[in-house]
Amino acid sequence: MTKPAVGLALAAMEFRKATEMKRLFPVVCVLLGLWAAPAAKAQDQNSTEIEKKAAETVAVAKETQAGLDGWSAERQALDVRYRTAKANIAYLQERLARKQEKAAALDNKVTELDRRLTESVRLEAVIQDTLDVVLGQLTEVVANDLPFLSNEREDRLANLRAVMASPDLAPAEKLRSLLEALLIEAQYGETVEVQPGTIVVDGRGVHADILRIGRLAMFWRSPDGSRIGTWDAATSTWVELPGKYNRVVSRSMEMATRMRPTELVSLPLGRIIR
Repeated sequence: MTKPAVGLALAAMEFRKATEMKRLFPVVCVLLGLWAAPAAKAQDQNSTEIEKKAAETVAVAKETQAGLDGWSAERQALDVRYRTAKANIAYLQERLARKQEKAAALDNKVTELDRRLTESVRLEAVIQDTLDVVLGQLTEVVANDLPFLSNEREDRLANLRAVMASPDLAPAEKLRSLLEALLIEAQYGETVEVQPGTIVVDGRGVHADILRIGRLAMFWRSPDGSRIGTWDAATSTWVELPGKYNRVVSRSMEMATRMRPTELVSLPLGRIIR
């Protein structure tokens, strides 16, 4: 076959291929269309799902952030409450400590008061016995003392006995009354006085001026000054003294009544019985 013939043959084959390609092109296009349509549809579905998931993620993130913001605010509020509660606990603990100290002090005071009460009950019994003993001694002293202000002193002793026997009076009041009586009796020893009175001398009543020198001695003188005497503690009787003592006894009475200046005198005291 000559070259021109070969060329024509090749050209004819190319033409047939081209013609066949033209016939197949619509088919290829249809096939490509059929393949591209599901791919595009799948891509659209993937995009929608991605957008949906993205939207869901954003919503979850917003919800999470809102929760975090709420928790942060709640945490701050709880932190404030915690600090406040802690401060209150410290304050209350301090107050409790002060109250406990005060309660302990009150307990100690109550214990001391109970001790004093018990001691006072014991002392009350002891004091009552002591007061009775002192009253008995005072009664004995008055009975054996010089015979002056007899009614006044006996009334005082009777009142003291009533006070000591009273169950309603406190020991302190009884002690006060007894000390007052003892003070009065003690003051008698510091005074000098002249009082008129009636005495019994040798079995006969005599009206006389009576000189008391403290609780040391007593002298008497008749109104006309003719007779003088003294109280004899040994015999517990009034006796008459010799006339030589008339002047000194009269002078002593004048000094006691402030009718003459005070001066030293020598009185016949006799025997002093105590």
